[in-house]
Amino acid sequence: MYELIIGLEVHAELLTASKMFCGCRVVDSVEAEPNTAVCPVCLGLPGMLPVVNRQAIDHALRVALALNGTIHPHNVFARKSYFYPDLPKGYQISQYELPLATGGWLAIEAEDGTSRRIGIRRVHMEEDTGKSTHVGDGRSLLDFNRSGVPLLEIVSEPDLRTPDEVYAYAVRLRQILRYLGVNSGDMEKGVLRVEPNISVRRQGELTFGTRTEIKNLNSFRALAAATAYEFERQVGLLEAGQPVRQETRGWDEGRRVTFTQRVKEEAEDYRYFPEPDLPALVIPEAWIARAQATLPALPAERLAHYTGPLGLGLPEARVLVDERAVADWFEAAVAAGGAPRQVANWMTNQLFSLLNERRLRIDQVPFPPRRLVALIALVDAGQISQNAGRDVLAEMFERDGEPAAIVARLGLDQISDRDALAPIVDRILAENPDQVAAYLAGKTGLRDWFVGQVMRATRGKANPAAVNELIDARLAFPGNG
Repeated sequence: MYELIIGLEVHAELLTASKMFCGCRVVDSVEAEPNTAVCPVCLGLPGMLPVVNRQAIDHALRVALALNGTIHPHNVFARKSYFYPDLPKGYQISQYELPLATGGWLAIEAEDGTSRRIGIRRVHMEEDTGKSTHVGDGRSLLDFNRSGVPLLEIVSEPDLRTPDEVYAYAVRLRQILRYLGVNSGDMEKGVLRVEPNISVRRQGELTFGTRTEIKNLNSFRALAAATAYEFERQVGLLEAGQPVRQETRGWDEGRRVTFTQRVKEEAEDYRYFPEPDLPALVIPEAWIARAQATLPALPAERLAHYTGPLGLGLPEARVLVDERAVADWFEAAVAAGGAPRQVANWMTNQLFSLLNERRLRIDQVPFPPRRLVALIALVDAGQISQNAGRDVLAEMFERDGEPAAIVARLGLDQISDRDALAPIVDRILAENPDQVAAYLAGKTGLRDWFVGQVMRATRGKANPAAVNELIDARLAFPGNG
């Protein structure tokens, strides 16, 4: 039996206005024509000097703190030397021996709600490379717009053991980056790149096997599938008496296999040395404290609060904490007086359904959370039915106004007055003597039919509980007393 050993390297483009070491706008790196969002600094022209982006450092500090890392007050940028066509300087400015932060951990949850900590080895800053596009006739096109965009590299310890754990770790890390507002999390656009380092060993062995790294994974499903495939491939090699070669492999989504890209370099192959054009980066305690003060309540903390004090079930709590904007909206509704379980039910069902129909995000809801609370209160008080409540919610998307005003305008007030409902119930029973006789003869399923007839006669405005009581009294239903 073999054991799967996995560590993840994650590269996250930071949401800054300008690039890591120059003033070129990051937004242009995606939207501009190829090779137009560049300057002498990010092209690495001779004599140009880099200047560190302070906002990138702020973002990196917040991520390191959210991952429970140890911030180093003295850290150094280094040159990582290698020669690729999309690397204009012939080296990448990164960090190596003295990174921004080390240590830390990220907790992942299993389906049963149990938690396990995955160690974080390091968090460091660097710049992105250019982009190569292979056009299929042996040529490659180079676009340097992305060159110099701020990157944060997050390296885990080799603590992951299954494709499911890899999936859970990547999803949770993406969630944290989005909560912090430092990365959009869009893997398809390449702004978040997750690369597993995979090896296998026999159960009970302590030494690691030879590892491979997998690149060009553009979804979490591809990440899990590539990890599972690589495990089977390496086990197959070892069982056949063949060695596993240390290399970088790509993922072929169509064929669902990995393939060799290049032989993997060791750290010494990159010839790291301190970047001579940048001084050491000194981060005082006050800067770290400011970053700590800006951290929001993170997903794990909110999940524990929702399933604990607020009494939500794990599935609905997970839905609500998935995006920070949704969690913020939910908490605002609870703060406005809404009962947590009722607010969660209305949000995850009726509200989300309307958002999906209109292709809107939660931050595009045209009314404040307190109005949903007011609508729920009308339903709970019996002033309107559950179905009428859904209609009012839909109307709240179309026209501004308080729920009570919409109810009045649409004439949706529920009829709860027994004296008003009694003549209607009596008429329905009088007009359907055969059904009454069949019920009294034991066909008890007709009870719902009678209720439905009353609801139709009142255009859905009758209070179902009041109707049931009147029908029970008129027909002397068993158990009516």
